[in-house]
Amino acid sequence: MTTGQSDATSGRAEPADADAPAPAGAVGSGARQSGTTGGGAPTGTDGGTGTDEAAPTGAPGRQPDDATPTGAPGRQPDDAAPKSDAIGRPDGGGEPDAVGKADRDGKPDAMEKADGGGEPDGAGKAEGGGGADGAGKAGAGKKVQGAAGDGKAGPDSGTKTKTDPWESFGPAPDPVPTRLGRIGRATGRFLGHEWTLAAVASLALAVLLTWPTLRYPLYTLPQDYWDPSLQAWQMAWSGHALLTDPARLWDSNTFFPEQWSFAFSDTLLGYAPAGMIGNGPEAAVLRYNIMFVLAHALATFGAYALARQLGAGRIGAAVAGASYTYAPWLLAQAGHLHIVSNGGIPLALAMLARGHGWSLRHGYRPQRRHAGWAYAGWVVAAWQLSLGFGIGLPFAYLLAGVVLVSAVSWFGRRLTGVRRPFGVRLLVADLVGGLLFAVVGGLLAVPYFKVSELHPNAVRTIGDIAIYSPPVSGFFTAPAESRVWGELHEGARAALPWHPEMTLLPGFVLYALAAGGLFFSVWRLRHRLLLLAGVLVTMALAMGTRFLHGTYTYVPLFEHLPGWNGLRTPGRMMLWTTLLLGLLAAGAVTAFCARVRELAAERVPPWPGPWLRLATLLPLLLVIGEGLNVTPHPVVPQQPVAMRDVNGPMLVLPSSQNLDQPVMLWSTTRFQDVVNGGSGFTPDSLAKVRELTLGFPDRPSVDYLRGLGVRNVVILRGQLAGTPWERIVDNPVDGLGITREEVGDAVVYRL
Repeated sequence: MTTGQSDATSGRAEPADADAPAPAGAVGSGARQSGTTGGGAPTGTDGGTGTDEAAPTGAPGRQPDDATPTGAPGRQPDDAAPKSDAIGRPDGGGEPDAVGKADRDGKPDAMEKADGGGEPDGAGKAEGGGGADGAGKAGAGKKVQGAAGDGKAGPDSGTKTKTDPWESFGPAPDPVPTRLGRIGRATGRFLGHEWTLAAVASLALAVLLTWPTLRYPLYTLPQDYWDPSLQAWQMAWSGHALLTDPARLWDSNTFFPEQWSFAFSDTLLGYAPAGMIGNGPEAAVLRYNIMFVLAHALATFGAYALARQLGAGRIGAAVAGASYTYAPWLLAQAGHLHIVSNGGIPLALAMLARGHGWSLRHGYRPQRRHAGWAYAGWVVAAWQLSLGFGIGLPFAYLLAGVVLVSAVSWFGRRLTGVRRPFGVRLLVADLVGGLLFAVVGGLLAVPYFKVSELHPNAVRTIGDIAIYSPPVSGFFTAPAESRVWGELHEGARAALPWHPEMTLLPGFVLYALAAGGLFFSVWRLRHRLLLLAGVLVTMALAMGTRFLHGTYTYVPLFEHLPGWNGLRTPGRMMLWTTLLLGLLAAGAVTAFCARVRELAAERVPPWPGPWLRLATLLPLLLVIGEGLNVTPHPVVPQQPVAMRDVNGPMLVLPSSQNLDQPVMLWSTTRFQDVVNGGSGFTPDSLAKVRELTLGFPDRPSVDYLRGLGVRNVVILRGQLAGTPWERIVDNPVDGLGITREEVGDAVVYRL
């Protein structure tokens, strides 16, 4: 057949090579060329159209063996000139197309598109070169191009090309997005993603529920200016030391001349990058307030992520996040940033569960494993541990228990014939991540063991634990900072020996939701019972020696677990109780929301009404409402001029646990060495300085301070009232070899 022969099965003319010569007999000098239309009707290329008589007999688009259009023989003998194949190749090397496709992959040939059309317009229309004349040459070698699948002459023939009227009924082509459009779409997807919305909502909630922390962030601190001043100094010192002299990190500028003084309390070392920004007390206060708000946001986000990973719905996970962060008992810890900074715990657990493909609701799903999430979980866990052992040590032991159970499960699965139950990559991730966590924990523990060795009075005793152990009534008593329950529970607080650490109410709404979650939940029954057991065990531990004298709960841990004897306040175990109660509540709320959707599906239209939508949000609103606070935000005492001008080593009087903590904050301008310091215990050297300086300036105190290396003593007039140092400022200095100078509101003695 010729290059323009129509396909025998589809009735479509195949594309032909534009440069292939016409076979002998197909066209002649001055002869009329004809192409087949979708209906098989030939059309001329000289401006005329074929007549009805020229059409072959038979079905449209199909030619009988003995029917041949004008000038285009239907068959050629075997010895005829080389014929082109179905895709327009003149060498006959191609295979004929039996189904009328343009080429082997079903796409039109590139040459077809170049001639002004070439797009197929139906099963019976000619493609590409417009039938037999698509690749032929007219007359004296003039190239003639066929129209695009409509059988009409091409533009080179002098005939005006007409637009197919049916094109307006076809689907509009998808617009090609520009680079700016692609960036906009990606930004929109990111901003609308669940985790982006969860992070933004957590941050907004943190700003609102910690207000007015960010109202005057340069001048006020939440709850009081004692422990927050200490922790503001800790962040500033860690950043300063790492930038200037990392080898001196643990030998801080306070408690001079003691060594390892940075480990006298939890260090918040994980916030050191923030401590590298800014200088001076105002920057330290601003930094503290920002990290205080961000810590609340991270706690909400982390608990939300954990509940979602375990299988809770969005509203149920939000209840878990809000209850974990804004439980009423935590309002009493507003002055302890190392306790409030607990968001790394649930976030690390969520990442580890995600990496191992494990969910409380769906169980172990190997196809969802991802080693990258496991690495991230171990890194976050190590960072959380670097903030302090106060809540980090129980977390470390929990992870150790999880690893032990996982190892037993791994070997158990291998014994049952599963060769790689967790996968090699995940196993390597756990080994590397666990090693990182252990190394960080070991390095951080070394200074604390040194402090315990040098200062035996820093080690806690069972008697110390008993002082801070709360009774059962503490679980139903709110702190004074609670806006909802504070005044109502004033009498109950008065009955507690040390109410700041014994008001452990996680929220009555949370209690109710968790109780409902025992009977109506998306969690399986065995999981609900395990969560309940965890709640009861952690409550018993939070009671310290109050529960059966701690004989079977707290005391064994205190005596046998390394580092546990450094935990002074067992009531902080309530953090774990709150998390487990939040997970029970999340299961109940998720089941409730699922039931609401079922009821909504029966409506016409199937969409929940306003009351149903409000009902699903009501648990979340109640939990948030119970977390409202009336936390005071006192103004931080202004830095004395002498703290900016006087060199160290120096002593500031009067001195006490609470008075020395602002002194530590004031030292962040120059970080000069100061004898003062406040922490979880008082070293013997500082206690002796406070005792000897009650008669300062006198010979014993001056000689002792000189022996320590102290060069200057600063007495703050504004703080002397009501202290044992109230009258020392009037003592004479004759014969002591020291000078006295007024610097602002302070008196400076140069030794």
